[in-house]
Amino acid sequence: MKLTLRVWRQKNADADGTMSTYEVDGVSSDMSFLEMLDLLNERLILSGEDPVAFDHDCREGICGACSLVINGDAHGPERTTTCQLHMRSFEDGDTIDIEPWRAAAFPVIKDLVVDRSAFDRIIQAGGYVTAPTGSAPEAHATPVPKADADFAFEHGECIGCGACVAACPNGAAMLFTSAKINHLNVLPQGAPERETRVLDMVAQMDDEGFGGCTLTGECATACPKGIPLMSITGMNREWLRATRKAGKR
Repeated sequence: MKLTLRVWRQKNADADGTMSTYEVDGVSSDMSFLEMLDLLNERLILSGEDPVAFDHDCREGICGACSLVINGDAHGPERTTTCQLHMRSFEDGDTIDIEPWRAAAFPVIKDLVVDRSAFDRIIQAGGYVTAPTGSAPEAHATPVPKADADFAFEHGECIGCGACVAACPNGAAMLFTSAKINHLNVLPQGAPERETRVLDMVAQMDDEGFGGCTLTGECATACPKGIPLMSITGMNREWLRATRKAGKR
């Protein structure tokens, strides 16, 4: 395939960015999207140009690092991570726009790489348990109702890629934060911090400058792991519960 790529290029966080156009030939439909970018970078390096900076790690759809907006969609036209998106999803002769996540809380570092450390600080605010769990316990040592276990597993699938923020017209991080809160709050190991977790994590989310949620649903649509929109409702319920409990003390 021969493709026209319009790629966001930005030298550093303080520089102005612009879309640069590249023609790439010899793209196989079996390539992943990141392999196609590797092909572009190999040719840029050989011609003495600066390669396009983009984030990646496992390339197996697990780490969530491959954060790209492709033709206006977070992670591209398929509901998957960018590293698991293959070029068979495009046609010969296509023009593809490639941009970084667009959110005030995710400043651009260079080209397509953004600083997502705001997510780390939200996790540090309460996304953990202090119960001494020791080594892995026996499977049935701590009884957990199946509905709760399924709920926790569903929310535990969040990989923190930030697609929810990139897709949200308000740049909100509610889906990510709610997934991390709901994952732990429903388990007995997370019970000691149940109230402080939601209060602290929501407060940190607000401090990071993410936008407000208006339940447009774009976050859940873009999520490659299928975190449900109802997760936000669950977090709101936890926040109200914790707020009322704190007010009675």
